[in-house]
Amino acid sequence: MGKSKTTKFKRPQFSAAGLPAREAEEEQPAEESCPAAELLEKLQSPSADVREFACASISRVVQQSQTIPVFLQRDAVRRLGPMLLDNSLAVRETAAGALRNLSVCGGQEACEDMVKHDVMTPLTALLRESCAGFEGAAVAMKDQKNPVEDVANEAVNLLWNLCESSSQSLSVFNKAGLLDLVVQCLERHPHNVELATSAAHCLHTVTEDNPELLCGVTAALLGALEAVLLTPQGDMAHTLLRTLAAGTLWNMKGSLPAARQAQTLGAVVATLSRCLDLDPGTLIPELRRAEELRLSSSPPAAADGDDLQAAGELAVAEMEEEEEEEEAPKRNRNGKKAKVDNDFSDLLPRDKEELKEAASLLTAQQTSLEIIVNMCCSDDPSDDEWEEESSSDDSELCAEGVSGLLSPLCLSAEVHEALIHHGVPQQVLKKTEFPRKEALDVCQQVPSWRGLLKKVQRVQSRALTCLHSILSTMEAEALGGAAALQATAQHLSTLVFGAAEIPKDEEFLEAVVSAMRSLLQMIASQNIPQCMTPLQLMSLSDAATRCDVVSVRVNAVAILGITGSTLAKEKGTAPTLQMIGNALLRVASEDAHLVVSGEALDALLDVFADGDEAEAACRHIGLLQALKALQPAFKAKIRKEGRGRCSGQQLCVLDNIRVNLRRFIGYLEKLEKKN
Repeated sequence: MGKSKTTKFKRPQFSAAGLPAREAEEEQPAEESCPAAELLEKLQSPSADVREFACASISRVVQQSQTIPVFLQRDAVRRLGPMLLDNSLAVRETAAGALRNLSVCGGQEACEDMVKHDVMTPLTALLRESCAGFEGAAVAMKDQKNPVEDVANEAVNLLWNLCESSSQSLSVFNKAGLLDLVVQCLERHPHNVELATSAAHCLHTVTEDNPELLCGVTAALLGALEAVLLTPQGDMAHTLLRTLAAGTLWNMKGSLPAARQAQTLGAVVATLSRCLDLDPGTLIPELRRAEELRLSSSPPAAADGDDLQAAGELAVAEMEEEEEEEEAPKRNRNGKKAKVDNDFSDLLPRDKEELKEAASLLTAQQTSLEIIVNMCCSDDPSDDEWEEESSSDDSELCAEGVSGLLSPLCLSAEVHEALIHHGVPQQVLKKTEFPRKEALDVCQQVPSWRGLLKKVQRVQSRALTCLHSILSTMEAEALGGAAALQATAQHLSTLVFGAAEIPKDEEFLEAVVSAMRSLLQMIASQNIPQCMTPLQLMSLSDAATRCDVVSVRVNAVAILGITGSTLAKEKGTAPTLQMIGNALLRVASEDAHLVVSGEALDALLDVFADGDEAEAACRHIGLLQALKALQPAFKAKIRKEGRGRCSGQQLCVLDNIRVNLRRFIGYLEKLEKKN
């Protein structure tokens, strides 16, 4: 169905996977086991210590998702909102933290409840007061905490999540002058990198697809972002900060002064390249050794410190279980599925600095790869934004112009040159490999570091998606020519076929199959011999067509089509073409999704379009009779399901397949008469 299109990465909602509920608590009804009523009542206490305790307790309890409906039913948002402007700074900080955790763990429902109860008004006032008090609250000792900045950090994190989830919150952000306040938080990076990073996360979110905000970009914002890019610190926290600043500048590319655009975009790519150049396989074991050395030379922690450390370790150790739990897909302010980023680094106790560094590194590399994917995407409307059009009769709607709808992804000359200059394609390819065994052993064997494993896997998946984007936008010569493409094919083959069985992880499969499709398209167009055997590709497609993710199944049948079209030009390939033909017929007739069955039909037309081997295989599998049987069902499926399940672009392509199928059946009938 044409060249595959890369989906832009949307900024993820912050997701703080918190402490899981104890099994004993899960056995009780949430209403009975949840202390919501008691804690909410304590918010009215005249004692600031009691109010702080209540807010902190709510912050902890709502991390158990089954308690959230109880809190929402008891008007927790309406009661917590005024606490943001409490006379006590400690209460302000814990109230903002409670609302932040509630917005994260409660998802869309909790965020909508916050908008309904106008949390943005006290939150805006809190940020204004906090930013105005930055200098006045400066502390004398270098290592001492600044309470005003701690309040601002919680507030900015809450603002970030609300703006990601709610268009109404984003509108308030645009109109209430909150951009200047977040920039002030970003400018605290010489003194407080944690606050600056929260601000950078927020800016990266609010500048994406927000023309109302971008039309008023100020010199102060550009200056602050460029100053961040120039920071010399080599720690991972600053690496993440620079990466987020680079992503924000990329979002603002259309608002940059023309005279500085090329230089700024070059600096953005250089920042991403430096981030990707870091090796987690080396750094993770080094950070773990540094942690062991520090702990061995430190005096035993006090009891409270032990409790806090144990809580942090429990949160991280059980991260994988939390991420595996099924939940309704979260959606961002555009109504699209939001990719939830379970970044737990800021939930860790303050003495887990090495683990926080490792988490920051992996988050920075994941973000860098996502930004590069977005660089490779055109600014055309995405599939779900096309105006729906479908044919109401047998006219050849969209038979012409389909190639325009599926035109290759675009990449500006400046960005293309910068990516090549900094060796980004080679860096991306390297990131598709897992770190060496020593790093994986740390992630698997140290309980408090176990949560990193999912982040390592996600970096690999993002790298594969990024590789797909690069293959879709760059010419073969820029990627190193035939030898480099063959080496890439060999590498992907090892990733997929190196284990005893093909991996079943959906995120990995989606990424690797899309990368393989793009690579095979390029290899076929250049007439380059491929190292993967047809039987290997058949086994991959067989595994992928059983996957629940539609895009994986679409790319799997496309791979079969590309492979079959190439084999049809060679002698003695009829038996393999028969296997491919039968596999595609099975998908076309059995797959429940219209787009997948359409892709399978399109692949069949490509494979058996021409050649003696294709004709022989075609007769052997009875392709003409099979297609005649499929034709009326496919046509009826387009009419019945097309409008409800497919975008306008997809309908155009499906209608074109319907027309081509009719013509191809006529072509096969003529061949049959000749024989």
